[in-house]
Amino acid sequence: MKKFEEKTYHTETIYTGKIVQLNIDSVTLPDGNTSKRELIKHPGAVAVIALNDEGKLICVEQYRKPMEKSLVEIPAGKLEPGEEASTCALRELEEETGYTTDSLEWVTSFYTSPGFADEIVHIYFTDQIKVLDQRPDGDEDEFVELMELTLEEAEELERNQRIQDAKTAYALLYWKLRISE
Repeated sequence: MKKFEEKTYHTETIYTGKIVQLNIDSVTLPDGNTSKRELIKHPGAVAVIALNDEGKLICVEQYRKPMEKSLVEIPAGKLEPGEEASTCALRELEEETGYTTDSLEWVTSFYTSPGFADEIVHIYFTDQIKVLDQRPDGDEDEFVELMELTLEEAEELERNQRIQDAKTAYALLYWKLRISE
């Protein structure tokens, strides 16, 4: 057994929804004791740090039910079964913003909440976007408004807690580092 590994000896699926599955895992701890873990299984997601020709960050504002408010975020969405992350990133950029690109650079991948969820977000970057002739249909239950922000405007939204999600906060840090290189 690895140093901190917990061995699962039983999994009970409590709920399976459109996006997530909730499992209760019974585990043996490294010291031999047992415990239970509540786990959210998620298919994974992508997000795109996209800069336009003016050097502005492409964002969308949308209502987030868990927080009961609208947030400003970089374009993002969940992976479909078997879908490549880069394919999903391009699809989400097009659906949410009406922009496309021929150049997506993988930046990093990170776990959003590893204490209880396996969701991983793959971040991509592009500064070579162009407007689509026709914007594809997005999700029927998703309503977004396009925003194009300078770094100063984005930082102000972050100070005012309109940008509060990890992927967009990461995007702002990445953008600042990229500018300073």
